[in-house]
Amino acid sequence: MMKVSLNQTIQHLKVLMARIKDVVFPLYSDVQTEDAVSEILSQLETVTDPETARAFMGRLPEIQRLVVTDVEAVAHVDPAVTDFREIVFCYPAVTAMLYYRTAHVLHGLGVPVIPRMLTEYAHSVTGIDIHPAARIGDHFAIDHGTGIVIGATAVIGSHVTLYQGVTLGAKKFTVGPDGRPVDQPRHPILEDGVTVYSNASILGRITIGAGSVIGGNVWLTHSVPPRSRILQGKTQELDFSDGAGI
Repeated sequence: MMKVSLNQTIQHLKVLMARIKDVVFPLYSDVQTEDAVSEILSQLETVTDPETARAFMGRLPEIQRLVVTDVEAVAHVDPAVTDFREIVFCYPAVTAMLYYRTAHVLHGLGVPVIPRMLTEYAHSVTGIDIHPAARIGDHFAIDHGTGIVIGATAVIGSHVTLYQGVTLGAKKFTVGPDGRPVDQPRHPILEDGVTVYSNASILGRITIGAGSVIGGNVWLTHSVPPRSRILQGKTQELDFSDGAGI
């Protein structure tokens, strides 16, 4: 691996992701797939070692498969979609998931720093913050997406949908003898078919059972069984006359 500066690394990663997008969506690219694959390998060998670069190339078809299922999932949940091109060209979820799925593979291959650079760039341009270590199944739908946070040890099954502002976060940290937080499972598990509506916060190592629906603005810190329906308390109409307060 060549020694490259921060700015050089950023430029290599921009080219890398552009070519990965060409491979994942060849129908919408003006670059030949063979040329894109060659360029991906070249850019990877600049920011990591050749063995890791080759291992990543072996995972590229799976990245393509998963991202395409994510596009299909968005089309399934959003009635405003007119065709797949609209999703690929316009929806921030595609950028977030393309970068996350790439970063997740690199993270699994033990590549330092680069996975976080990729997901933090995606965060900066989409408002969707997904740690590369999180585990996310196929057909993952993000609608709107701004403000979504998915922590490092979160586990998400297949056919899950998240709306804007959802947090899959930690409730607390375990501190080690050195006074530093211990990196252990601390984020939620969402089983297959879960839907989480806007601005819900699901915190801690809890399990949301398959097929559950979590309503908007819910604060949830305990596990729920499959097919649960969790909603916030009903709105109350109160009389605030004569100086009465909440």
